[in-house]
Amino acid sequence: MIHIAETLSIRTVEGFLAPTEIERLNRVMDDTLGSLGHDRYGTTRRTTIHEIPGHAPAQAQEVYEPAGRVEMTEIPYEATTLLDQALKHHMAAVTRTLPSVTGHRPWIYLEYAAGQYITPHADGIAPDPLARPRQIAAATITLTDTHNTGGAFYVETSGSDAPWVADEAPAESGYAPGMRFVHDGTDMSSPWFLAMPRTRWSVSPAPGTLVVFGSQLVHGTEPVRIGRVRKFLTLFVSD
Repeated sequence: MIHIAETLSIRTVEGFLAPTEIERLNRVMDDTLGSLGHDRYGTTRRTTIHEIPGHAPAQAQEVYEPAGRVEMTEIPYEATTLLDQALKHHMAAVTRTLPSVTGHRPWIYLEYAAGQYITPHADGIAPDPLARPRQIAAATITLTDTHNTGGAFYVETSGSDAPWVADEAPAESGYAPGMRFVHDGTDMSSPWFLAMPRTRWSVSPAPGTLVVFGSQLVHGTEPVRIGRVRKFLTLFVSD
């Protein structure tokens, strides 16, 4: 059974990628992006992995990535293979605190230039917490040393009841007793979220570290100060 603590957890797996693997991924993405990729997957992109009920994709982009970013949902086979192998090798470290995880969704490539960031939000158990598979966590691997560039990852916590739907998960739905879900729109599009007091916890893990965080945990990134921050993202699911 999925416990609410899994969807609010955070942990790291240091050494998820070796320095040689980071170099290889950087070369693969350099070749893939070429001279036009930053325009195709960044400036002129009109799609986004984020959704806000009642909002068009372009509106969701404005809320989540107001200064833009590179977002590539179909990455090269060589990158996928390397990342999948690393995840298979380290999966026991992931499931130690996320025992409900049975798999993951395809890897996504993200890149932030100077001034770019992602605003605070919770993914939720998307798209429907009662349907399967259930998205219970996400994970990112940053290829860049954010101590130098900025763009640190953060989570935000709050004792407020505002994000939570009042009703608990139905009995026999596969969730532990007392399971509750965050509202759709737990992001900067909602006045209640803007007004909610939050405490921010920022981290700058070493390049190649896997950062795993629950799908109901508010998270985001700080603006990049200089250069570019490269990372890969996947979503952990429970069947």
